[in-house]
Formats: sequence, structure tokens, C-alpha cells
Amino acid sequence: MSDGRLPVRRRWLRWSIGIVLTLLVLAIGWVTVRGIGAVSDLQQVSTSANQLKTAIGEGDLDRASTLSARIAHHAESAHDLTSDPVWHAFGVVPWLGPNFSAVSDVAAIADDVASDALVPVLDAAGEIDLASLGLVNGAVDLAPFAAVEPSLADADDTLSTAEDRALRIDADATLPPLADAVRQMRSAVTEAATVVGALHGASALLPSMLGAEGPRNYVVAMQNNAELRSSGGIIGAIALLHAENGRISLVQQGSAMDFPPLAEALPLSESTVALFEDRPGRYLQNVTNIPDFTEAAPVIAARWTQRYGTAVDGVIAVDAVVTEHLLAATGPLSFGPFTATKDDVVGLLLSQVYTLFPDPVAQDQIFAKAAGVLFSAALTTADPRDLVGALATSAEEDRIRIWSAHDDEEEILAASALGGAIPRDDATSHVGVLLNDTTGAKMDFYTDATIATAVGTCDGEPTTQVRVTWTNNAPADAGTSLPPYVTGDGTYGVTPGMVRTLIMVYGPEDATPSFVDRDGGGDGNTQTAVLGARSAVQQEVLLAPGESATITVEFQGGGAGNRLTEVEHTPMIRTPEISREELRCGS
Repeated sequence: MSDGRLPVRRRWLRWSIGIVLTLLVLAIGWVTVRGIGAVSDLQQVSTSANQLKTAIGEGDLDRASTLSARIAHHAESAHDLTSDPVWHAFGVVPWLGPNFSAVSDVAAIADDVASDALVPVLDAAGEIDLASLGLVNGAVDLAPFAAVEPSLADADDTLSTAEDRALRIDADATLPPLADAVRQMRSAVTEAATVVGALHGASALLPSMLGAEGPRNYVVAMQNNAELRSSGGIIGAIALLHAENGRISLVQQGSAMDFPPLAEALPLSESTVALFEDRPGRYLQNVTNIPDFTEAAPVIAARWTQRYGTAVDGVIAVDAVVTEHLLAATGPLSFGPFTATKDDVVGLLLSQVYTLFPDPVAQDQIFAKAAGVLFSAALTTADPRDLVGALATSAEEDRIRIWSAHDDEEEILAASALGGAIPRDDATSHVGVLLNDTTGAKMDFYTDATIATAVGTCDGEPTTQVRVTWTNNAPADAGTSLPPYVTGDGTYGVTPGMVRTLIMVYGPEDATPSFVDRDGGGDGNTQTAVLGARSAVQQEVLLAPGESATITVEFQGGGAGNRLTEVEHTPMIRTPEISREELRCGS
């Protein structure tokens, strides 16, 4: 006979379940309240960060200091709210866990950046006008840079670490609104790391490179994107800059025609010879075939010294699209019979000039006049802030590359995007698409590319796939309607109007090609080479107007299959469309 009470074991089980449920409800309530507070704090950080960027750009350091304190307060609060044991416990819950971990990581990154990077940047802003880098009346005041270099070095280290941590957050594993926020934060941290890294590089390099310790001479190689080379285009115009005590002057101009081919090639790497034979070592026009600017630049310097006898302290390579950005700072400029604006200068220099001036000598004279007028206007009439902005935009688009003959400077440059070296993989894997014209003409004014990447697993192996579609968008009657200098007139065996191009694809470090295909017809005639720790494949493509070709390469091993994969590519007149696709194994 029962007294109506539950057995002791069942009562304990019910009480235990009740206690667990109560604790769970309390925990959910706890993280909900703290989560709402953390999100609010992070929204304040984002809003204030945008305002801080504007204040620094305008030189309003008082407001910048107030905003910096506000950012630090909200970032610390968000970090505190998302770093307690209960919050971390929810980070291991299936499906929901990555969302909690992502918010915690974002808050921690924001706190570190606010506490360890903002103050050094504001200190630097107090010494130097960051928007103009101290450029006044065509000269740079070099004195303040040495003073701010140590603090900027600390900020650079903090932001580099923050960028690496941000890249490791798996946004794809979080809910869509949070994923968007993570990607936005990642983009902001990357932008900040790039800007502060550039400022640190400037503080470390500008004093010596601009002649504070003695005069410097730099060769400037101007690349023509209408005839593509790995780093942008064929070298057409070339000049010598002199720097002394922060003041820069243009002292000599020339063209590639002033440099006849060498009977014996200058030394080249095995990979360059495998891909392009010895032509980059014999023809100045082909030096920028070389994929790595740290190899190409010394060859350019050697050619200048051989021709003119001037010792060279460094090489700067720019492409024609840089003129568009510079004219945005200078306003319209006149040279020869032309008046160019930012909207038409690229078409004028890379297309119209060949129609109006069929003689290459006359073309070179126009290019020289354009370079001289632009250089003078940039240093004398452009607003320094607009000029620095134009150069920054050009650098972001990989249209400026710099090499120094001085080892200590080159070590810093080679590790930066400005150095033009084949990148090294870390948290992010890199793949590349490099384009080199073999038409012997200026038909790349009409070419376009799209690049797609995909990562995943093929045949049980981590795989990175790169797909390049190359299109000749020249008019159907290009062979007869375009000038012979533009089409090549068949000089190098290409029917006028057609485009012949070497398309090179390199993969992540330590990965090897497992599949190569062109338009579904197999790998065709493929060259291979090794670029440091990377494997590269190259095919030559011949296209008539309106035709396209698609090359697909899959890499396996090493860094293949990394979801964080970035694409490097030859700077073109029109930047290629780059997309990420779902992996469909070609193999």
C-alpha cells in the first residue's frame, strides 16, 4: 500500500532536473542580457570608429581623442560582457556555439585594438598630418617620422595580430546577421592594419629613402596595361627621380626604345627562364614579365646603370591607371594636343594616342610630356591630402611597386604589398593569376578577365580550384578598324584583331596541380614552373574578337583547401571580377 509519495530516487531525479532547468534558464537569461549589452557596445565601437576615421582625416585631434576614449570604453565593456565562464560554456554548444565564440572574439579584438593601437596612432597624428604625410610645397618634412616610428611599430604589431585573429573567425558557421557583422569587422580591421602598416613603413623608410642621410636616385618604370605583363604592363616610358632632404625632382626621361636588346641576358631565376626564356634579361620591355618584383627591379636598375652610368638606389614601377587616380587630385591637365581628365586619361594614353600618332617616336614624346606635366602638377598644385589619397588608392590596387637597393630598406619593402613579392601564406592562402601578352601589340585595352576560386575536397584531398575566363572584347572588325600599332599587324605571327596571351596560375604554398583543363578539352600545352614554394602552370591562349577561353586548375596538398584564400592578379585596365564558387571537382 502506497502513502502517495514518490520514491526517494525519483524525487531526487525530479529535483535534479528542476535545478538543471532552472540553472539553464538563468544561464540563458544571463547570456541574453550580456549579449544585448555586448552587441550595443560593439555597435557603438563601429559608429565611433567611422567618426574617428573622419576626425583624423580632418586633423581634428581633440575630437579624435574623445572618440578614442569612447571606443576604448565600449570595447572593454563588450570584452568583459563576453569573457565570463558562462558565456564561454555556451561557446561549445553545437550549432549555437560558433555564434557565441564569434561575438567573444570580435569583442576581444576590438578591446586589444582600442587599448594598444589607437593611442600610438593618435600620437603619430599629433606629430604628422597623416592625410598628407607632411607634404608641403613639393617637399616632405622628414624630421617627425623618426619620432613616431616606435609607437607606430607597436600599433602595427597589434593590428597585424588582430587581423590574423579576425581572419580565423569562421563567419560561415554563424547566423547570417552575425556573419555579416564579422565580415564587416574583418574588413575594417584589415583596412586599419593596411593603413597603419603603411604609416609605419613610411615612418621607417621615408627619411632615408627621401634623402635625409644623403641624395638618392630612383628609376621610375611606367607600365602600359594595353600590353600586359605580370606586374601590370610593358615598360614604355622610364625616368629618373632625385630625392634630397625630402624634396623630389624629375631629372631625366627616356623610353624603352633607348635601351636596345642585350646580346647576352642579365642573370635570371630558373623559374623566369622556364616561363619566359631569357627575354626579360635581354629586353627592357619584358623585364616586368618576371612574376616577383624583387627579381625584376634589380634588372631594371642594372639596365639604367648600363645605359647612363648613374648609380640607382631603387626602382618604382607604376601602371597607366595610376594617372587616373592622380588626375583626381590634380584636376584636368594639358599635354601636347590633349587636355585630359580623370575620366578619359586612360583611354587617351592607352588607345587614342595610337590612332592620332601612328609613329612610335611621336607616341613616346606624348608620353614624356604627360609624365612631366603630371609629375609637376602632383607636387606643386595638387592638395597634398588628395595626392596621398590617390597614391594610397593606387597602392591598394597593386599598381605601385617599390624596390630599394639598400638591404635594410628592402627587407621592410619586400614584406609589404608595395614590394611586389610573391606573397607568403599564413592564416590566409594565396593563389595568383598572371597575364602576359605575346601578341606584340596594344590589344589588351580590349581584354577582360573573370576569376573564380573554390575550396573543398576532391578524391579525399583538400583542394583549391582556380578558374580563369579570358575574353577578347575587341570589335569584330578590329583587324581592319584599329591601327596597325594596336593590332600588331601580324608582326609576331598573330592575325590582326586576335589576342595571344600567356595565362599563368599559381597555387597555395606547398600545393601541386592535380588537374588542369582548358574549355573542357584537357590540359593542352601546359608549361610548369616553381615560384618559391608554389607550383605554377601556364598556357598560351589565342582569341579572335568576341571569343573567350576558360582555364581551370586544381591544387592539392600544402595550403590547399583553406577557406581563407585570396587572389593576387596582374593589374589590368579594368579590374577582374573575382568570385567564390561551390567546388565542383574537375578531376
